Amino acid sequence: MFSVDRWYEVLSTLARNPLRSILTALAVAWGIFMLVLLLGMGQGLRNGTEKSFADDAANSVWIFGGTTSRPHAGLPVNRRVVFDNEGYAAVRRTSGVEKLTGRFFARGAMFGNELQIRVGAKVSSFDVRSVHPDHLFLEKTIITAGRFLNDKDVLEKRKVTAIGVPVAEFLWGHTDVIGESLAINGVSFQVVGLFTDEGDAGELRKLYIPISTAQLAFNGADRINMLMFTVGDKGVSETAKLVDEIKALLAERERFDPGDPQATRVRNNLEQYVMFQEIFLMIQLFVLAMGGCTLVAGIVGVSNIMMIAVKERTKEIGVRKALGATPWTIVSTILQESVFLTAVAGYLGLVAGVGALELAAWLLPKGDFFSNPSVDLRVGLAATAVLVVSGALAGFIPARSAARVSPVVALRDE
Repeated sequence: MFSVDRWYEVLSTLARNPLRSILTALAVAWGIFMLVLLLGMGQGLRNGTEKSFADDAANSVWIFGGTTSRPHAGLPVNRRVVFDNEGYAAVRRTSGVEKLTGRFFARGAMFGNELQIRVGAKVSSFDVRSVHPDHLFLEKTIITAGRFLNDKDVLEKRKVTAIGVPVAEFLWGHTDVIGESLAINGVSFQVVGLFTDEGDAGELRKLYIPISTAQLAFNGADRINMLMFTVGDKGVSETAKLVDEIKALLAERERFDPGDPQATRVRNNLEQYVMFQEIFLMIQLFVLAMGGCTLVAGIVGVSNIMMIAVKERTKEIGVRKALGATPWTIVSTILQESVFLTAVAGYLGLVAGVGALELAAWLLPKGDFFSNPSVDLRVGLAATAVLVVSGALAGFIPARSAARVSPVVALRDE
């Protein structure tokens, strides 16, 4: 296998038929290239979708208060549904609820609750979230200094806040801010924590304060605009039953029809996550099927070319046998040629595929549904190995048949 003369013979044979060698190499390289590219693009879609879930707990459920669209218990339609602290406590007691937080919007906005933040002469507006301590787990907030809000903060209505790193850098110019004070709409709060977040940059430009403090400071009474909770390791069907149970509990307290689609809005992250996983499983199977078809096409092409090559060399094989060459010497030479050609072409296809994915990652705009297209190199190497083995078999079968032919018969071959 490592004989210089053998390698010279292999390379000379390939050079004598450049068009055939190039076409065979292209068939192999194209098969690997397309497989790597398709798998990488599919992984990019998966990465982008999973990134959109990275900011929130995948097993979480959000329930928003809405406006009634059906009359209930003698009450008219178009009533605003707002939860309260007692409703929060009732949900907390519900079996199956793991982590639970409420949110109060000081300005009544469903999303975005920007309030004026002041430190000395520095003034700007940032999103202020009024929450319970469990919100740390719902939003995957990562504390980098100090602490997050705790139960005592809520119980005693403390004026404390945990702020994002960009907020600290804007207001103070540095992040050593634990113990510093800032004003939220004129109300003084002490910074007790600094956090970062796995979500986008917008998730960092926020301040968290105890919900009880916000209700007191911003005329919120005991109102809660939305509830968020995790369900542990429950499945989709179990979570759906729990959601129905909690909606019925809230409907009884707030006196609305639990079947009213406008009274509450539910965002079931677990259901969405499982749905996306199923979709991407189908996409992955489709990509594998398409890549498999491409590989099969490459294998067929290699097989046909090697069979033709061996057929053309039948007389040469007869001469070799007449001069004393053993059948294995003949077969191994042809095997070395086919393995060398498919291995080099497969490697080039693999490199080209990885390069195309890197180029796509650089050129394509960053989005919520596509991120970091990549492929497990083990898959590409395994596909290359399949092609190499297929090429070896494609050369071995006709070469073995030709090597068994009598030299006299081989020399007579036209």
